[in-house]
Amino acid sequence: MPRKLVLIVIDGLTPTMLERAVETDDVPALRFLMNEGEYRRAVTTFPSLTPVCLSSIATGGHPDVHEIPHLVWYHRGEERLVEYGSSFGAIRAAGATRAIRDVVFNLNEEHLSRKAVTVFEALESAGRVSAAVNMVCYRGPARHAPLVPWLNRPAYGPSRFFYFNLFESDVTGAPLAVRTRARGSVDDYARMVGRWLVTRDGFDFLVFYLPDYDFASHAAGPEGAHAALAHADRAIVTLFEAAGGPDEFLERYDVLLCSDHGQTSVERAERLQEAFAGLTLFQRGNGSPAQLAVTASNRAGMVYRLTGCPETSAELASRLDGKGHVVLFREGDQAVARRDGSELRFAPSNGDWAASGATEVLAQPDSLERAWAALANANAGDLIVSAAPGVEFADLGGRHHAGGGSHGSLEQGDSEVPMISVGAGPPPERIVDVTPRVLEQLGVSNGR
Repeated sequence: MPRKLVLIVIDGLTPTMLERAVETDDVPALRFLMNEGEYRRAVTTFPSLTPVCLSSIATGGHPDVHEIPHLVWYHRGEERLVEYGSSFGAIRAAGATRAIRDVVFNLNEEHLSRKAVTVFEALESAGRVSAAVNMVCYRGPARHAPLVPWLNRPAYGPSRFFYFNLFESDVTGAPLAVRTRARGSVDDYARMVGRWLVTRDGFDFLVFYLPDYDFASHAAGPEGAHAALAHADRAIVTLFEAAGGPDEFLERYDVLLCSDHGQTSVERAERLQEAFAGLTLFQRGNGSPAQLAVTASNRAGMVYRLTGCPETSAELASRLDGKGHVVLFREGDQAVARRDGSELRFAPSNGDWAASGATEVLAQPDSLERAWAALANANAGDLIVSAAPGVEFADLGGRHHAGGGSHGSLEQGDSEVPMISVGAGPPPERIVDVTPRVLEQLGVSNGR
């Protein structure tokens, strides 16, 4: 039988912060994995936002495959906004009950494309036991009843499934996950569940997702969240201890470790909606015919042309000239990237790219592939906006992280992620290469 594998995902960790941290004594587990394995800087998907990125990790595809477009988006079929949790204010603005259903259930059951195959589906169909701790994109074949009275429907995930105390396939004694995020309570929950799983060697593949670093980095900025990274490291140390020590852990498991996206510092916030003055914008319950739906959060936004919109995508894009944002849209068989009046046109061609115009508009890592895939998502806006450096778009509730950190854009700092491989071959170059590597290591075809 192939060796078992653990995928550790530290939300929002940048390569620079990891490279600095392993020079200290505060992150012994990360330093050990770095020394024992191979390391590289890899590239995430676009928009570089957690639901999109985790769906790309879980399916091995960009948004054109899994169809999760953003943290907040306009559902054309249901004529409503989908909000996965940009902030508590955004959840209230979108409708709290609906938002909870969207992120807990609908993301996996309805919004995630049926054409995509998750790593859990592929492994479980091949008879492997897969496990996930707090993984947002979790779709699998095993039915799990909710543990709280206000949820009245099951979730379908991997055999071993732990989702923020809402669903737990096994009784582990782990504390409540959502208590004090600033003190790392979600990572503490994951730590205790992980200890239970490793002690029992209860899986062939485990996704061990640690989100609290991203929470701290949003507040303090990517340069000010070292304490949260040390806390995440403690969760990994607990996995080692459950196996008898770090060497014993590696005798049992291969390891991949990455983040889902990077983060960059935010100096100021903008309301993307203000660029479209004079047009009627969609709002929940406004009761009037809308011409445009604008959804924005963190450092990416989407603009949906609705019935009766008097302006073309190109005309709408020109409204953002002078702001330094990259605006993506389609014209015929080509994609267009526009920034401050300069345009680059591009399309796939014989396994490469045919491009003409201002190449400097898309000079970010893997930018042509990531931009094309984002636009090819059926749930994406007619325009996708990648924010200028230092800028964040306020969410539905008016919340932002000015003075802290954020992500979502095509820019390098948002797009680069650390990637460590210990025993699992060369580190994948992209997060969409993680699931194919996992399946290869475990001797399973991807089922697509």
